[in-house]
Amino acid sequence: MEFNVKSGNPEKQRSACVVVGVFESRKLSGMGEQLDEVSNSYLSNILRRGDLEGKLGQTLLLHNVPNTLSDRVLLVGCGKEREFGDKQYKKIISKMITTLNETGSMEAVCFLSELNVRGRDTRWKVRQAVESAQDTLYSFEEFKSKTDATRRPLRRLTFNVTTRKELAPGERAIEEGLAIASGSHKAKDLANLPPNIANPSYLAEEAKALAIENDKVDCEVLDESELENMGMGAFVAVARGSDTPAKLITLKYNGAKTEDKPIVLVGKGITFDSGGISLKPGEQMDEMKYDMGGAAGVFGAFIAITQLQLNVNLVVVIAAAENMPGGKASRPGDIVTTLSGQTVEILNTDAEGRLVLCDALTYVDKFEPDVVIDVATLTGACIIALGNQASGLMSNHNPLAHDLLNAGEHCGDRAWRLPIWDEYQSQLDSNFADMSNLGGRPAGSITAACFLSRFTKKYHWAHLDIAGTAWKSGKDKGATGRPVPLLTQYIMNRCESQAGR
Repeated sequence: MEFNVKSGNPEKQRSACVVVGVFESRKLSGMGEQLDEVSNSYLSNILRRGDLEGKLGQTLLLHNVPNTLSDRVLLVGCGKEREFGDKQYKKIISKMITTLNETGSMEAVCFLSELNVRGRDTRWKVRQAVESAQDTLYSFEEFKSKTDATRRPLRRLTFNVTTRKELAPGERAIEEGLAIASGSHKAKDLANLPPNIANPSYLAEEAKALAIENDKVDCEVLDESELENMGMGAFVAVARGSDTPAKLITLKYNGAKTEDKPIVLVGKGITFDSGGISLKPGEQMDEMKYDMGGAAGVFGAFIAITQLQLNVNLVVVIAAAENMPGGKASRPGDIVTTLSGQTVEILNTDAEGRLVLCDALTYVDKFEPDVVIDVATLTGACIIALGNQASGLMSNHNPLAHDLLNAGEHCGDRAWRLPIWDEYQSQLDSNFADMSNLGGRPAGSITAACFLSRFTKKYHWAHLDIAGTAWKSGKDKGATGRPVPLLTQYIMNRCESQAGR
């Protein structure tokens, strides 16, 4: 869909539809009042009759409003004005998009971008509107033989800004929103694909395609035999039960000076997790195709950053494997040697994510990173702790954790920090190896991060557990595209901060 920004009066818009807001109780927004005045109180008379109260998400589509040039006027309920914030703004944008797309308005001018959202400027409002619009219109129907195509879908949306000096920030916001939405959509597509297609080899081919398309992108793929020869005993142990070989995929974006240390993102790419010998229950096992949500997330963030052409060196490493039962599969009780030389007793083969990540986190030290952030659907315990709203964040570096939390608050892709105190480390003790891969039921997300922390002592590191945020279950089943917005916002903030020095 095409997006634009302009500055103008609502009554002068020659458009299929003009969109304005209404707060409770029946209070028109500033631009709505202006439209009402021009139309000789046409809007306020309708509201006075009770056609729309202004509750959050209500809509009323009007035709042939007097003294206007648009075919339609869409009134969108914004709820109580004193409570209007980030969440409410995104909801009304989504409701607007759904209504316009269903009612044949192929283009529209939106004045909701002029509403006052606490603490947010034009750039934020336009960008979030673009992201919300693209997210609302997203669907995954690649494998459906019949699809319900919208007859007259929304094709162009123009956001109105208060003054002409807001046009430049608005245009930049559209670029940012489209890039982040593009990355989120790619993350969703990869995660939503069935596991018989989106396997480690498929992810590798997708990465290679990115390098072919962009001169600033390099790609390297290591196969399972190379990983074994390198000494990645933990990673290879996870893949042994599958006929599909593991891959370690590296993407590099060279957007800054050669001597600038890169930001490194590491993604857990278990393209299907049966649990291995420690087999999972059958119920909802189909959703274990989403166990590569971390890989999808860092892949999507890479796409967003390269589209924005940010002044940064970025490395993405994806540890891709299937965790399957089989004659060669790892067993509970096996001991493996990691790339770091540390040994691990495998007490549960379903705690496999930390095994592929620990070798990948050792591997990335070769890039001399500025910071390393790993992303993984790592523990069900994180869902118990935080539900589906916030990703779990653990880090060995307070400034990095602080920056990630702030980025999440800004873009609405939030995280919550959990501790990784030394007191938790003893839960990983083993009688037979340097450590076990299981810390027991108490503090499961924390002990998983404590395990990873033993392989990240040489650099500043953060871990995002997205087990609760990477996908939705039930009737809305599907990938969310998180944490692409969070990662992209963090890197954008870094670039702006360094540019301002």
